[in-house]
Amino acid sequence: MVLDPAGQHLRHVEKDVLIPKIMREKARERCSEQVQDFTKCCKDSGILMVVKCRKENSALKECLTAHYNDPAFYEECKMEYLKEREEFRKTGIPTKKRLQKLPTSMQASVQILRSSDTHGNHYHLK
Repeated sequence: MVLDPAGQHLRHVEKDVLIPKIMREKARERCSEQVQDFTKCCKDSGILMVVKCRKENSALKECLTAHYNDPAFYEECKMEYLKEREEFRKTGIPTKKRLQKLPTSMQASVQILRSSDTHGNHYHLK
């Protein structure tokens, strides 16, 4: 069975596991202020964190939930996943391994390019 590298069909595991994983990671990045506030509160409060950090926990949940329930955010993460899957199908090398082969200074550049390009453009490093 030959798979079209640019195919748009998603399997259940991709819809229900892999794309939501990307969504969680990206949402945590976008809610980094709330994550930091909650983490700091937990560290400062010790075992009383359940009581003392309710405000921070609510703010974090609200931020994350807003992203999880945003259809545009889902589409953005889905397109990122499809782009990574297409690269894997073309090269046979997972994204993490491709980045591991690059010098550290270039990895950040590639991540910036990949995350900022929403038009499907492909960049090649020289």
